[in-house]
Parts: sequence; C-alpha cells; structure tokens
Amino acid sequence: MSPRRIVFILIALLASGTTIFVGRTWLEGQRNAQVAQAPQEQPAQPATQILVASGDLGVGDFVRPENMRWQSWPNDGVAKTYVVSGQRPMEDFIGAVVRTSLSDGEPITEDRVVRPGDRGFLAAVLQPGYRAISIPISAAAGLNGLAFPGDHVDVLLTMSVTEDATDNPNPKSHQVSETILSDVRVLAMDQKSDDKTKDGTIPKTATLEVTPKQAEVVALVTEMGKLSLTLRSLARDAVETSDSGDSRLSYTFDSDATQLVRPPVFAGSQRKVNVIRGDAETKLTFPRSAE
Repeated sequence: MSPRRIVFILIALLASGTTIFVGRTWLEGQRNAQVAQAPQEQPAQPATQILVASGDLGVGDFVRPENMRWQSWPNDGVAKTYVVSGQRPMEDFIGAVVRTSLSDGEPITEDRVVRPGDRGFLAAVLQPGYRAISIPISAAAGLNGLAFPGDHVDVLLTMSVTEDATDNPNPKSHQVSETILSDVRVLAMDQKSDDKTKDGTIPKTATLEVTPKQAEVVALVTEMGKLSLTLRSLARDAVETSDSGDSRLSYTFDSDATQLVRPPVFAGSQRKVNVIRGDAETKLTFPRSAE
C-alpha cells in the first residue's frame, strides 16, 4: 500500500471520529437543557380543613347542613376569620342566614352570616311587611326537633268545644283540631346540641314568619288550646295561605277521628257548637252530616 493511501485513510478515520465526538457532545447538551427546563415538582404544602359553602348562597338564604362542607386550605392562606375543623363544629352555623352572598367553595365566616340569637338576626331574615312571633310547642307538637329554620309548616290548634245547650239538656264537650295557619316559614327553633355528648335539646318554642293579621290570630289561639306544627314538603304546592287565618273549612271533630265517640248533638237541621275561647264564647253553626 502506498504511503499516500495510508495518509488518506488516517485522515478519514480522524474526521469520522471528530464528527462522532462533536455529535455526541451536542446531543448531551440538548438533553441537559431539556432536563433543566422541566418543571420541578413542588413539595406538598400542609393544608387545613376549613368550612366553605357547598353551592351558591344568596342574601337571606338559610344555611342548611347540605350547604356546607369541609375543604382543604393551604396553611399560609388560612385567615383568622375562617372556621377551622376541630376548633369549631359545623353545627354552629346550621340555621344561620346569609348576610352577603357566598359562592361555591367560598369560606364561611362570622361576618358573612348572622346566626339565631345574634343581634339583627330577625331583621335580616324577615321579609318586608312580615312579623316574627314565637309559639310554645311540646316535643311531639314541634316535630321532635326535625323542623329547622327555613322550613315551611302548618299550625294546628287542638281545643275543647261544647255543644249548644239550647235544645240539649245534657251538652257535652268535644275535642276539635283546626288548621289555623297554612304554609308559614320557620325562622328559628330553640334547639341546641351538645358538641361532646351529641345529645339534642328538644325545642320548646318556634319562631314563625307571619303577616300582621296572622300574628293576631296566633296571639289569640295560644290562649285557647294546644298548638302543633306539621312539616310541609320543600316542593311548593298550590295550597294558598289565608291571610285572615280563618280556616274553618279545615277542622276535625273527635267523632270524625274515631267511631268510639258519638257525634255532637245538634238541634234542627243544623249542628250548633259553642266554641269557648278564653272568657269569650262563640256559637258556630254547621250543616248536619248525613247519618
């Protein structure tokens, strides 16, 4: 082999080796640049569970259990006004009224709601032209603690009436139940819960939202007999509320409830009943039912 060919081969080998080295160096540099530009995973920030709105809440809305939830929140973003899990129970805000609107996931704070017992609670929840009035109730009559602020109820009166003694030498007393108010909103129930024992205190009074005329009716019937509440469905129906509170079309005598009690004795073709309301006595006349 001639010296010229040997020199040519050596030059070719040197050139190819240099090309391979330069190419490998360039590829390594590109790989390092991509790794440097890749986002670095940040360590997880410690989080705290705070109370937030579950769904949107408007001004004047009652806060129900389904309107709240606990949500993780970065520790460095927890304000002093936030309600932190373990420091305060969610039950403290059940029945509160929204003072300023809350969006889904927005923290619930004391300045955004007004709770029963707080100053200005009734003023914040009452509709224009309505009044707030409280009535005494028993455990059973108050739905055993199952009625909450914002629910709608009917108010029933159970009282004693006496037959007309004009044509009846032996008038008897009968029990009658009457719906005096229909579809009224509950503003507050004096129900409290012990956070440690979880024992509930059955409410003894209910505060209702009524018209001025209905307030007069409630004040009167409170002295006449026993009041009871019946819970209405959240779905609104077509039953209209009577502003006067006169619901004589909806009443039930004891003889209508059980066959063991004889119907009241009435004279002529009409039934006459004396309704005793405190010191006042009113005579009511009803068509005779078919026997």
